[in-house]
Amino acid sequence: MLSVVLATYNEEKNIAKCLESIKDIADEIIVVDGSSSDKTKEIAEILEAKVFTTSNKQNFHINKQMAMDKATKQLVLQLDADELVDEELKDFIKKINFAIEKNKKIEVAAWWIRRKNFFCGRFLSKGGQYPDPVIRLYINGKAGLPAKDVHEQMKVNGETAYAEGHLLHYSNPTFADYLRKFQTYTSFKAQQLFEENLSVNPITFSDHVIFKPIKTFFLIYLRHKGFVDSWQGLVFAIFSALHHPVAYLKFLETKYAN
Repeated sequence: MLSVVLATYNEEKNIAKCLESIKDIADEIIVVDGSSSDKTKEIAEILEAKVFTTSNKQNFHINKQMAMDKATKQLVLQLDADELVDEELKDFIKKINFAIEKNKKIEVAAWWIRRKNFFCGRFLSKGGQYPDPVIRLYINGKAGLPAKDVHEQMKVNGETAYAEGHLLHYSNPTFADYLRKFQTYTSFKAQQLFEENLSVNPITFSDHVIFKPIKTFFLIYLRHKGFVDSWQGLVFAIFSALHHPVAYLKFLETKYAN
């Protein structure tokens, strides 16, 4: 028996495709919605999801954990609304579900799932963006999110293994989508720096504005061969590097506004 759980906020463009990709394997769909102003909730309800409304939090993982906590089935798949489950992954989940229903002993507590990340018209194959494994499938009660950072992995109580198949991650189909999330993530990082009471001096300035951007670009574009992914690989590397100075400048703005 499978629970599929999601946290959403203004995902009317994505939610239907996501839920359609798992409706034939899900015994329960849980959606925790952060008070969307669009039709996300209505679409999810039409597709027979149980929808719970809460506030939209800057750290989205808090709402993800809320959805995970509401799952009632033994096997849980946590998805983002911009992700689809491919056929190979569905077949793998069916096999795990069958083993559970037959009361076979499951040695694994959670499974890493490989992701294909779609960026401005293509799936990125390099730049550290593939296979991009994430823990999303787990035995209920065996995994959870610390909810400290937007890019954290689940903490698992037990053994892990790799699932067959992929999540197809359509997080940035256009550059406008990417920029919107870039603003969100850099603002979240700026708030983290503020809460950590980061010192403002030439060392921290140089680290965030010069050294980290250079290192990030080098790692993504050269060491991890982001150049293989045409102009999309170059743009991704540049803006990944810019994440550091933009977050730092937002941190300075917050610090000196208080």
